[in-house]
Amino acid sequence: MGNAIHDNDSQVLYLKQRLNMFLEVLESVDPESTELEDIDRMIEMVDDLELKVQQFKKPE
Repeated sequence: MGNAIHDNDSQVLYLKQRLNMFLEVLESVDPESTELEDIDRMIEMVDDLELKVQQFKKPE
């Protein structure tokens, strides 16, 4: 995909950007018309964020 992110500042920036992207998706959701696939995708986004946090926490 892209280059590996190794320094702490870049890691934090990456996580902030991904979190902001998730928040934008969450804010755009209409509870009345949201389908199961939409919810599954949001859960997948959270899981991806959690995985990245765990990867970044590991010492290199």
